[in-house]
Amino acid sequence: MISPETIAQVRQRANIVAIISETVKLTRRGRHHLGLCPFHKEKTPSFHVNGETGRYYCFGCHEKGSVIDFIMRLEGLEFPQAVRVLAERIGIEIEELSAEKTASSTSRETTRTKQRLYEINQIAASFFETQLRQHPFSRVAREELKRRELVAATPTDAVADALQAFRVGYAPAGWDGLLSHLRGQGVSPTDAELLGLIVPRKGGSGHYDFFRNRLMFAVIDVQGRVVGFSGRLLPDPQTGDIDKQTGKYVNSPESPIYKKSETVFGLFQARQAIRQRELAVVVEGNFDVLSLHARGINYAVAPLGTAFTEAQARVIRRFTPRATLVFDGDKAGRAAIAKSRMVCAMAGLDTRVACLPTGLDPDDFVRQRGSPALERLIEQAQSILEYLIEQVLDESFPQSNPHEQASRVQWVAQLIRDESDPIVRAMAENYADKVVARLGLSDARTVRALHSRLRQAARQPTLSASTPRAPRKSDVGEFKLSLEMLGCIIEFPELLDDDEISKHIEIVEGEIVHVFKLVHDVHNLPKSDWQDSFLAHLQPSIHDFAAQRLAAPRIDDAAQAKEEFLKNAQKLKRLHLAREHAQVVKEIHQAGAQGDIQEENELLLEAVRKQRERLGL
Repeated sequence: MISPETIAQVRQRANIVAIISETVKLTRRGRHHLGLCPFHKEKTPSFHVNGETGRYYCFGCHEKGSVIDFIMRLEGLEFPQAVRVLAERIGIEIEELSAEKTASSTSRETTRTKQRLYEINQIAASFFETQLRQHPFSRVAREELKRRELVAATPTDAVADALQAFRVGYAPAGWDGLLSHLRGQGVSPTDAELLGLIVPRKGGSGHYDFFRNRLMFAVIDVQGRVVGFSGRLLPDPQTGDIDKQTGKYVNSPESPIYKKSETVFGLFQARQAIRQRELAVVVEGNFDVLSLHARGINYAVAPLGTAFTEAQARVIRRFTPRATLVFDGDKAGRAAIAKSRMVCAMAGLDTRVACLPTGLDPDDFVRQRGSPALERLIEQAQSILEYLIEQVLDESFPQSNPHEQASRVQWVAQLIRDESDPIVRAMAENYADKVVARLGLSDARTVRALHSRLRQAARQPTLSASTPRAPRKSDVGEFKLSLEMLGCIIEFPELLDDDEISKHIEIVEGEIVHVFKLVHDVHNLPKSDWQDSFLAHLQPSIHDFAAQRLAAPRIDDAAQAKEEFLKNAQKLKRLHLAREHAQVVKEIHQAGAQGDIQEENELLLEAVRKQRERLGL
């Protein structure tokens, strides 16, 4: 576990403008910098970075945070990983917490072990790449690439870029090519075995290569490290035969650096395109991903050797809220889509389905019909619910059988009932019309019953009978003025030491009162510390406003901020007096209606006093 001191050092020393400038072209605008947001598509810059406060904010997609948050979002990392990346970049040594608290010696040893394993996989990846270029039997690998039209016309075209990005290589057909190479590099057989690169011989001592006569794909994590491999079986280079006793694909076993259910193949290569398009295309296989990237659809990824998992969906969700499934157009592909429905919903991934013709996978389709045709399918993708309903209705069944018709209606109702999105569920009438048409129903009573059944399935939980009062116009005005006063203090917290300012804070009411107190309590801490502490305690209704003012300040200096603060304070005071005056007038009418002359006269005097105070007399 990283020590708080190290985290504080990273926050204080990491220059947010310099680091973000590596990804975004920034232009200085007053006290902050402006550029095109890297997290969503935009033509007009709305991404603000403030070097003074160390915060960024996008007025388009509302992404916000510190330099650590930026690296987390950009690279899809967890907090500790982002801190380590920044620490390495700016030359800060990571200090772990004491052994009594976190067993840091064990943690350091684990870190060293993982680093060693990453280095070994890097050696193996380079070996496979070299063998594809130099080994005499690698022609079978090149023939497979040629069959799939993945032969580069020039060293710089899209195919060549894709082959290099995915570190495509060749595992020789012999038994110890990689083993000998690793031994020559001083790699321990124990470590190589742990990574699944070699396996022990069954009939004696020693090891042999796990990947043999295979076209190799490196599995790369979101930090660009090789964590495993996937190998496709090739024909025997001498006989041309295929070993049918061996699986077509074999993948590295899980290891301390590789968890299949949490790894998304191609995400490292696709992450920037996914972020720019705000969409990930999820396919099923390695070749699908490689083939699509080579043909310009460079936002494709895939699960690897496993069904699409919630953990994988959550990793994708770090880069985009939307995904389109383009699975094989066969029975297995349809089943995989059905299983993915709940997975994507649990991960908060808005997912649609692009339907491929039966018998074609994405690689086949894009080779036969071209990438524009596949992109059109992706654009026309439908919701998973619509897809599954069509599957229920498109399967062959005897329409004249009332029991079969009732069964199909029940399936559709259950699909609607399981839908997590209430807006989609509310569209049950649309699905009812499809069911009526597909089942060939004509009896009016039956049609009404079907509509009723699907509406019932889509019904949302009853809302609370108590409806909150809509805010008065004066309430909204007071809240806005209080926010503007708070904005002046957020940008120049030193104003809190000014007696004239602190006196006027007393007129603020509601939840913002506590925010002023929070700024007062933390503003003397180091800059990065007080901002993080401050933002962490804010309610959602105020958090976004505060993040905006920290990243994109509106005021140039403290004198201007004080003037703005006092101007808004005067407006707020007048609103308060007007509200109080209105309340007194209301009470005067009530007293008059009740015949209480003394109360009415006293209230009239109070009303006059309030009016004079409001007018400054």
